[in-house]
Amino acid sequence: MEPSEQIIVFKQFDDVIEANIVKTKLDAYGIPCFLSEENLGSLYPGQHFNLFSIRLHLFAQDAERANQIINERNLIVDRDTSLQCPQCKSMKVERDFPKRFSERLSSSLGTLFFGVFFPKYKIFRCLDCEHEF
Repeated sequence: MEPSEQIIVFKQFDDVIEANIVKTKLDAYGIPCFLSEENLGSLYPGQHFNLFSIRLHLFAQDAERANQIINERNLIVDRDTSLQCPQCKSMKVERDFPKRFSERLSSSLGTLFFGVFFPKYKIFRCLDCEHEF
């Protein structure tokens, strides 16, 4: 086996959630990796002894790049892909249930008769002009 194809234990975790977050981030950047002892680590959550530590494995050639990706703190948001209001072009948009009276009436009747809130769908609302789309 060539040294570039060697699989190493890159990092060890005590928490399954943290291990999966790091693995998902590396997968998103195209670095192949996998976790081992994941099921044993979730048997006794919150234990601070390293009896069952979750291990993240990857290729030795990707270790330096993976370390840079994990340690980066800046998140760059591309403004062109952000959601804009079609009416006033504002970037202040929230996702919520419709505020139209007909929608509220049907949801209220459903809650009254069935005891369960059944929203039809969620919409985007501009916080500047209150336009729903």
